[in-house]
Amino acid sequence: MKTVLLIILLQMLYVSLLSVRFILMVKGIRYLAAVISSVEIGIYFVGFKLVLDNLDRPLHLLAYCLSYGAGVLIGVRIEERLAIGYITVNVVTPSLDSPLPQRLREKGYGVTTWTGEGRGGPRLILSIVLKRKHQHRMFQEIYEIEPHAFVVAYEPKGFRGGFLTNH
Repeated sequence: MKTVLLIILLQMLYVSLLSVRFILMVKGIRYLAAVISSVEIGIYFVGFKLVLDNLDRPLHLLAYCLSYGAGVLIGVRIEERLAIGYITVNVVTPSLDSPLPQRLREKGYGVTTWTGEGRGGPRLILSIVLKRKHQHRMFQEIYEIEPHAFVVAYEPKGFRGGFLTNH
């Protein structure tokens, strides 16, 4: 039973690190990703060897497989907590005279606006770039001021210049 628990622990740790490392690589944080991969492969090797040494015990293989899925979930949660990088939030307000841009600027956000045409007529469109870790707070602030706003968030591949808040 100790071996099964060790397999579960190692596999969940390995896959969590694998998930975080992959995200770091995608975001261009190479050196930290390389360090994590060195630790990750050692954990993988030990866990996989425990399974191979116990192939006559199906519970070991089952624990290995199920804990892989658990490790993915843990890795995603870790990445959400780290919230590395930036997002761009586009907001479409129901009217041109929305107080949203000014109120967000008063809170320290850089807001760019322009007008657009929607099915119901003219709309005010806002674009805001901010750190991902502030995404949830930004959404709350938007909906407190403009409850009927349409909001889309995405990760920019890159940007240069402009005004970024320290929020």
